[in-house]
Amino acid sequence: MTLSRRSLLATTAAAAAAAPLAVSAAREAGGSGSGHRPHHGSSGGLLRTGFERLADDGYGLLAGRKTGIVTNPTGITRDVRHIVDVMHADPRVRLTAVFGPEHGFRGTAQAGGSEGRYDDPATGLPVYDTYLKSGTALADVFTASGVDTVVFDIQDAGARFYTYIWTLYDCMEAAQLAGKRFVVLDRPNPVTGRAALGPVLHKEFATFVGRQPIAQAHGMTVAELARLFNSEFLTAPVPLETVTMTGWKRGDFYDASGLPWVPPSPNMPTADTALVYSGTCMFEGTNLSEGRGTTRPFELLGAEGVDGRWAAAANELTLPGVRFREAYFAPTFSKFQGKTVGGVQIHVHDRAAFDPVRTGIALLVTAKKVWDGFAWRPDDWIDKLTGSTRVRTMIDAGAGTDEVTGAWQEELTAFRRVRKEYLLYG
Repeated sequence: MTLSRRSLLATTAAAAAAAPLAVSAAREAGGSGSGHRPHHGSSGGLLRTGFERLADDGYGLLAGRKTGIVTNPTGITRDVRHIVDVMHADPRVRLTAVFGPEHGFRGTAQAGGSEGRYDDPATGLPVYDTYLKSGTALADVFTASGVDTVVFDIQDAGARFYTYIWTLYDCMEAAQLAGKRFVVLDRPNPVTGRAALGPVLHKEFATFVGRQPIAQAHGMTVAELARLFNSEFLTAPVPLETVTMTGWKRGDFYDASGLPWVPPSPNMPTADTALVYSGTCMFEGTNLSEGRGTTRPFELLGAEGVDGRWAAAANELTLPGVRFREAYFAPTFSKFQGKTVGGVQIHVHDRAAFDPVRTGIALLVTAKKVWDGFAWRPDDWIDKLTGSTRVRTMIDAGAGTDEVTGAWQEELTAFRRVRKEYLLYG
């Protein structure tokens, strides 16, 4: 597989141009926007989000600009005020529009839904819907809003198929088409930024759960992804500025941040969900429940007719950092609504050793072996989630976990080399 990279000269020039912007934004901002004492991360430094640093600089990057912000319920301060409410009340900011992604700006919509166009009752600001819009259609939304600067601040979950990073990509592309400036406010990757894991998307399988060839667990923050997108994948780069965090290290899990966790979508209730999501979300591509409609989505997996043999088979693999419990549950919505199903609950006991993508593959392999009712979704959604036909066809052919995970190592190594150029934190 070949990554769609520009020439070395163009890439070097783009990286050189992007780096001073990130450094400049980081130097200009400081302090704690909420007035609360920041948390000491594992590095010993004060953890400050991109928004906190922007606010304590007096919003210097936005001075004199008509600003619109792409955000959702995760765009909060440490004292859980929404940043739109904070910015709207501050005379130093000309906040004139809000852009809502999947699930909506205030988060009222379920998976696959949005809030549409409306005026926010709390602020009176016009809210525009970005969901399923891209290219010129989304550029037209930015133009109609009248803003000249688009800001992005959404908490990611660390997985390629979590759609907010593709909202970021689409908005960057649309901002470039509409002649807008783009500012990304960084937040932690909740499952660390230690490594990229899993298969890399093949371009012919590009959808809203994967626009470009990155790894299934990308191991990057949204600011780092923005830099990568701008230099590697956008047809023409957008004027991009990133406001980095301080006090975040690549090995930090979310609880090291001291930040409150707000579910970025209805089925991502805790940071523990994010820990397993890049692996177990693959079960969306099967006829098994991925735990939607329970209090532990993506940690509970199952179907009618599954019994304790699945947990036993998975435990026999002695996968690092994780154990599996025989579990029974009745989803309140989605697959098997109102029916009692059998399956497994994932218990991560050593998150530093845990590999979510390898674990997800192992669970697919063992589920197919122990349950004769196993089937892929008829639309081959698994191919969109994993980025090619490989996972589905190899498992169907009887391949084991090591064979499947070994098949993507060459492309993953290539992605890791590219990724390294855009990392902002040690």
